[in-house]
Amino acid sequence: MTELEKGPQRRRRGRGARERILGASRQLFRDQGINRTGMDQLCEVAQVSKRTAYQHFTNKDELVAEYLRRFDPDVMPGVFDRTDLTPRDRLLAAFEVPAAGDTAPLCPYIAAAVEIHDPEHPASRCARDYKKAIAARLAETAREAGATDPEQLGEQLALLLDGASARTRVLNAESFPTAAAIAAVLIDNAIPTTAPTMTA
Repeated sequence: MTELEKGPQRRRRGRGARERILGASRQLFRDQGINRTGMDQLCEVAQVSKRTAYQHFTNKDELVAEYLRRFDPDVMPGVFDRTDLTPRDRLLAAFEVPAAGDTAPLCPYIAAAVEIHDPEHPASRCARDYKKAIAARLAETAREAGATDPEQLGEQLALLLDGASARTRVLNAESFPTAAAIAAVLIDNAIPTTAPTMTA
């Protein structure tokens, strides 16, 4: 690192500052919550000055909203855009995503909604938009799978995902395998096993 990349207090600055701020927010918001994390601490962890932070984000509210947008900008592309799975299998794969990491923490969108009570807060709007997008993608995939009522199945599976996330956090025990088993029953009940036959 050159001296040009350091500020007067030898803090790193430059083009990577925005990403460091977002990286720090992801760590701190997850570990201790949004409300308990102040800008001073965020700047310290990100190794930027407060002036630099506010050049990238007008205020903490804007930072929280961007932190949420960064989680899954394309709405679970690792599930819904897979071409190696049937539509039914993609619906079930949605319940495998949280198990991919070492832990399955509370969904960041749910966590933000719990902490931020203002429905007009940018983060609240972001959380609502994301949850609606998840249900819509589930419904779209359910339609591809031949579900008789894809919108209803999409809402049911979205609710099940959120419930599994919250239960995992509260009990500190993995709930997604059970949720996946329930999802399989819902999916099989919603998708006709045979197409209707034509009568003469």
